[in-house]
Amino acid sequence: MFFNRLSMGYDLALSSWKVLLQNKKLIVFPVLSGAACTLVLLSFAAPFLLHPQWLDFLDPKAQGGVQPPIWAYAVLFVYYFCNYFVITYFNAALISCAIITFNGGQATLADGLGAANSRLPQILAWSLVSATVGVLLKVLENVHEKVGEIISAVLGIGWSILTFFVVPVLVVEKVGPFEAISRSTAILRKAWGEALVSHWGIGLFMFLVSLPGIILLIIGVLLLSTALIPGIALLVLAGIYLLAMMAIGPTLNGICLAALYQFAAEGHVPQLFDADLLSGAFARKGK
Repeated sequence: MFFNRLSMGYDLALSSWKVLLQNKKLIVFPVLSGAACTLVLLSFAAPFLLHPQWLDFLDPKAQGGVQPPIWAYAVLFVYYFCNYFVITYFNAALISCAIITFNGGQATLADGLGAANSRLPQILAWSLVSATVGVLLKVLENVHEKVGEIISAVLGIGWSILTFFVVPVLVVEKVGPFEAISRSTAILRKAWGEALVSHWGIGLFMFLVSLPGIILLIIGVLLLSTALIPGIALLVLAGIYLLAMMAIGPTLNGICLAALYQFAAEGHVPQLFDADLLSGAFARKGK
């Protein structure tokens, strides 16, 4: 059963790959998202790099178990909000373009960004909810060193599962964050298996396509002691290759998420996805 699920997830990854090959521009959105998240991180990290002692306020262990001050959680909330906004914004753009492609169109970057811009109120509201949940989980984690971390991790996983389809719901249905959670949960009841195996399948697919870069990396390291220049050249090639894989993985996840949403919510089989694969998978859960 497990291997059947894994095989189905791998097939979903292959179908997502075909969509990406048809519209290679989709990879730009994860690249922009990664760059923007890096800028957000650097902007918040800069003051702490200049004043490392401030980090002690965020770590109860460094303060002998004393909880961080309110301002530390306020800073964390703003950071979470900015980060979630960036991720959701570009995911919304990616999913919008994927859905256009599914319906036979040729989506452009402007189409994706325009769709994300038109959903700014929903994206902002969702970022506020996500940041609030993130801070609450952090507070819970700091309550107790061991138990708090475990409970926070379990609740965090549950939250991620319940909100799996939130972004495509925001994109297509233009609802608020709480209705989006409700819709995501309802869709998940129909597609929970696909939601899980799509991650496994894409993970397996990305591991296989990343192997050339990993091999180049290993050979490059081995050559450094005997042939410095060829070793450095291989390391550079491996780095470029693996960076490309880091962009491809989130792109495939976004495409697959859009495809699962469209089939589960609308009953429409996206182009380049196998109708029998999706129909058979969803039918099994209905038995």
